[in-house]
This record gives sequence, structure tokens and C-alpha cells, in this order.
Amino acid sequence: MLVSHALKDGVLHLRLLRELDVTSRAAAALEIEAIVSAYRPGRVLLEFPTPCPSPASFSALARARRMCASLGIALTASGPGSVPLQTPGSAPPARTA
Repeated sequence: MLVSHALKDGVLHLRLLRELDVTSRAAAALEIEAIVSAYRPGRVLLEFPTPCPSPASFSALARARRMCASLGIALTASGPGSVPLQTPGSAPPARTA
């Protein structure tokens, strides 16, 4: 299992349990699709395990976004604990003291 899920107040919360790689990307995307199809929520929140997801994790996100868009379901993605995501190779956000 690569994805955990919980339905709260009409929002389906999905969480990747680990960073994805080339061999796990397709399996995770299929799990996400199966869970979303089973619940048909009004909104999906996908949480990544790190603030800087791997390219394979972003690929799974792209597939989930296309699927949700085709079903009319809003999808939001975040890092652990609602941290904003960083694209691969980008600098981490500046911290203020």
C-alpha cells in the first residue's frame, strides 16, 4: 500500500506513505484512482511525504489531477503538515526569524 486515505466532511484526504520512484509511480496512481472512484468526494487533498517531491511523485499527481478534473473534483496538493510544495531543483522557501 502506497497511499492512505480518510474521508472527512466531504473531503478525501490522501497521503503518500513514501516518496515514489519509477517502479512505484504507476501503482500509486492506480491506488489514488481507485480510492477517488470509490468515494467520489467533492474535493481531494493529496499530501506528499516531503516538501520537495520526486519527479515520480509529481507524475502521479499529474495523473490524479487529470482524473479528478475529468470527474469535476477539485484536487489540492501539499507537503507534510500542509507545507507548500517545491518543484525539483527549486530553492526551499526563505524562513523568517
